[in-house]
Amino acid sequence: MTNIYFVRHAQPLYSHSDTATRPLTDEGERDCAEVVKVFRDIKLDHAISSPYVRSYNTIKATAEEHGLKIYTDERLCERKKGNGSNNMEMFKKRWTDMSYCEADGECLNDLQKRNIDVINELLAEHKDENIILGTHGTALSTILNYYDNSFGLEGFLRIIDFLPYVVRCGFEGNKMIEKEELLIIEKVYNG
Repeated sequence: MTNIYFVRHAQPLYSHSDTATRPLTDEGERDCAEVVKVFRDIKLDHAISSPYVRSYNTIKATAEEHGLKIYTDERLCERKKGNGSNNMEMFKKRWTDMSYCEADGECLNDLQKRNIDVINELLAEHKDENIILGTHGTALSTILNYYDNSFGLEGFLRIIDFLPYVVRCGFEGNKMIEKEELLIIEKVYNG
C-alpha cells in the first residue's frame, strides 16, 4: 500500500497579503512541533509540498527529522482566489457547481485536476512508499472529494478551522482504500 500523508498547513499570518509568501504565525510555528510528533514513528520516503511558504514550513521540521528534501510542485498551490470569494455564499456556489468561479478566480474542478495529476504521478513513482505532502484546505478538500464524492461543502467547512490537519490516505494503485485522521488542531479560520 502507498500512503500519502496530507498535511494542511498550520495557522498563517492572514494580515500578510501575498498568499504565496504568507508565513505562519508564531502559534502556527509552534504547532509544527505537533506535526513532527505525529510522524516520529512513521517511516517517510518522500516529501513534497505546495511551494507556498505556509505549507512548506509546516512540514519542514518533519522532513528534516526524516532526512528528506522537500520537493515542490506549483500544481499543489491553493486555489486562485478572486475578490470577495471567501464567504458562505461563494463556498456554497463553488461546491454546488465545481465548475463555477468568480471572474478572477479558479474553479474547484481546475484545482482538483491539477492536484490529482500530481497525486497520480506520486502513486506511479512511489509505489508502496510513505509520502508526506504539504497542502492547503481547499486543495485538500477537492482531493478528498475526488476519491469520495460525499466529501463536499460540509466536509470543507468541517476542516476549515483545522490548522494544521493531518490525514493519511492509503492507496492500492490509484484507488484510495483507507482514510485516517492523525492530527486536528483547531484554530479560527480568518482568510
